[in-house]
Amino acid sequence: MRKLAFLLRPSWLILAAIVAAFAYLCFTVLAPWQLGKNTSTEHRNQLIADSVRADPVDVASVLDGDETEHTEWRRVTADGAYVPDSTVLVRLRHLDGAPGYAVLDAFRLGDGRTVLVDRGLVAAVDGTRPPDIAAPPTGPQRLEARVRASEGVVADKPPSTQDGYRQVYTIDTGQESTVLGYPLTEIPTGTDKGGYLQLADGQPGAFTPVALPQLDAGPYLSYGLQWLAFGIMAPLGLGYFVVAELRARRRDRAETAASAAPAPTAQSPEPTPTTTEARLADRYGRTR
Repeated sequence: MRKLAFLLRPSWLILAAIVAAFAYLCFTVLAPWQLGKNTSTEHRNQLIADSVRADPVDVASVLDGDETEHTEWRRVTADGAYVPDSTVLVRLRHLDGAPGYAVLDAFRLGDGRTVLVDRGLVAAVDGTRPPDIAAPPTGPQRLEARVRASEGVVADKPPSTQDGYRQVYTIDTGQESTVLGYPLTEIPTGTDKGGYLQLADGQPGAFTPVALPQLDAGPYLSYGLQWLAFGIMAPLGLGYFVVAELRARRRDRAETAASAAPAPTAQSPEPTPTTTEARLADRYGRTR
């Protein structure tokens, strides 16, 4: 245990705490966040794919709760008429990579309920102001659209009136109802947000339709697996440094012990005989 006492030093304790916190975040926050986004994206893609294959239903059946499944992206039809002077523009949209606006209008159904309709996108003039927006057609209309969930409200960006148009920053049925001054019926979407209608291409009063999202899961699964790998690698990396430190300390102890050992005593060499002694030895040796 004394060999591991260095792990109680502040530097090692701080490093261990950082590694533990990072691994905890990887397994409990970062990886679930990305994997959750992957699951929700796959679910959305499946709903879109199903809606493309399914025949449209009357929006009244969705409003009345006859459609019990998740209804966002569901194709529906709506019979009624546009409400005059109900245009609201949504700022900070893009059309073909350039600034634009989404055009909203109210649509009164035959049963008297009024829903919000996204008529599509228009390009901004000089990238800064809206163009002249054509009013929707009057009289009875039959629309084909998709149910979309409201985007919510940005608290620090209230509605305003600019360039002669009422303008907002998000598509939200409740906010647009306040802007227009009369109630709009929120379409059930199967989520905690009410919905509106997004017109399909070629419908009465439609501008450039909003494109459907790409039906791929994106990189979220890969990112989630990477965070899981990082959560595993961090403790392993700490273990590697601990083992390396133990080896370095063992090597230092061996070198210290080697340097502290006494040096071996050198033996005195035998005396080399002188020339005279060598001659006498050689003479007596031959005589004998």
